[in-house]
Amino acid sequence: MAGRLKPLDVEREKTPGKYADADGLDLIVVSETSKNWSYRYWFKGKQRWHGLGSFKDVSLKDARLARDAARLQVRAGVDLVQEKRTAREEKKAAEAMERAKTFEECAQAYIDEHWDGWRKKHQAQWPSTLKRDAYPTIGQLTIAEIRPSHIHDLLKPIWVEKRETANRVRGRIETIIAKNVDVDDKDFRNPAELTKQCARSFPGDQKAGRATPPCSALC
Repeated sequence: MAGRLKPLDVEREKTPGKYADADGLDLIVVSETSKNWSYRYWFKGKQRWHGLGSFKDVSLKDARLARDAARLQVRAGVDLVQEKRTAREEKKAAEAMERAKTFEECAQAYIDEHWDGWRKKHQAQWPSTLKRDAYPTIGQLTIAEIRPSHIHDLLKPIWVEKRETANRVRGRIETIIAKNVDVDDKDFRNPAELTKQCARSFPGDQKAGRATPPCSALC
């Protein structure tokens, strides 16, 4: 393809390679269905490649407009690639800080988020049951530090006499933990998923090896 690209060129090209348009705009073809726009520029003597999106989402016209906008930023002294890298690092650091929050902090954030939509019963029960039954054992632990044994130990004192309360506490803990983990982590198992284990370990009704069905976390 000689000279500036044409829309049909973008649509039809399937041979892997880099195809220049003008002023640093390139179409990078990986396969017939994988093609991406990139703005090529130099910053402090180093060549950079700034992604502008897939050809499926960004037309040739829009890619040129995006290139023009990116070029203005570079001329103003912005290293687009480094800026994107810094943003990713800041996001990663923020996520790490979120994971470092204690269970009590995560619980309070969850309560604050849902407070206005709860009935007075929930507004009274959530803080009081967590403060009484959960915080003494796991309140100062991060989500990553909580183990099934912690949940087992905090539920044990209330399981026999207050089975319904124990199930509610367990459900609330499970909800808060689930709210603060990576949803894409396929290997994660919520340590509060202990219904069957509690039934086998704690005294009480153990028919069919099952505990009293846990109520909704919002009970």
